[in-house]
Amino acid sequence: MLFDLPAQLIALAAALSYATSGIAAKRGLRYSTPITVTLVSVTIHAVTLWTALLLSGGIPAVSWWVLFLFALTGTLQPIIRLFTYAGIHYVGASRGTTLRGAHPLFSTTLAIIFLGEQASLPIIAGTVLIVAGITLISWQTEAQRALFRWWHIGYPLGAAFLAGISHPLRRYALGLANEPLYLAAVIGIVALPWLGSYIVLPTKGEQPVWNRQSIGPFLFAGVFETLGIVLVIFALSVGQVVIVSPIVATSPLWILLGTWLFLRGIERLTLRTILGALCVVAGTIAITVVR
Repeated sequence: MLFDLPAQLIALAAALSYATSGIAAKRGLRYSTPITVTLVSVTIHAVTLWTALLLSGGIPAVSWWVLFLFALTGTLQPIIRLFTYAGIHYVGASRGTTLRGAHPLFSTTLAIIFLGEQASLPIIAGTVLIVAGITLISWQTEAQRALFRWWHIGYPLGAAFLAGISHPLRRYALGLANEPLYLAAVIGIVALPWLGSYIVLPTKGEQPVWNRQSIGPFLFAGVFETLGIVLVIFALSVGQVVIVSPIVATSPLWILLGTWLFLRGIERLTLRTILGALCVVAGTIAITVVR
């Protein structure tokens, strides 16, 4: 069972799941829009996790306060996913996901301030190395700046900031009621109507684009995005935010490998990107050795 595994290992599995989702989403986004993959992903999340919850014994009894906290994290989820996929679309899978991986900077700080968690030297060093890797990967050369729109980085960084708020909030809620599957299911069922409301607004932006070539990759992305969030929540139920969050942020390393294997001709890797990934690996090692 997941509860029998160390938080570091569960968090690493979540990073791999998020990376797989990002690679699949990038392939599908060649033919569609970020709002489309977000809608597919959130729908898969809501349907699969509520099915799993009902099959595993039904809805557990929790207080109204805990249910409110669970629902609050659900309101953030559609924005986080939309911004994440928009970053992958506009900035690229490797760079967008890496900027999205800045969330340890926010979540670790919030966990230390509000949850009283301790930041040891390895955790601080690991977080600094991960942020250094993010800086290297997102740096633009003069040639790249001609095609680059600075506000595009706001999508993945916005997702990182909201994830940085969400992780300590989930950890706090799980401390009151250790029901990770229920938390994950509530997030999905709350996120879906919020996203649906955004799509039908008269002032809405881009619309879903249903292209046959994008459906398969988007379904794949949705399944692994859902698996990733379940793994993150289980990791937070057995481990501290300052350990779980930075390890989940190593997904850019696996995105880098996936880009080389599956996105040739779609994205180009640079030396700076590889050096940034090495910083992320070093940061992961520093955090993982914490017991």
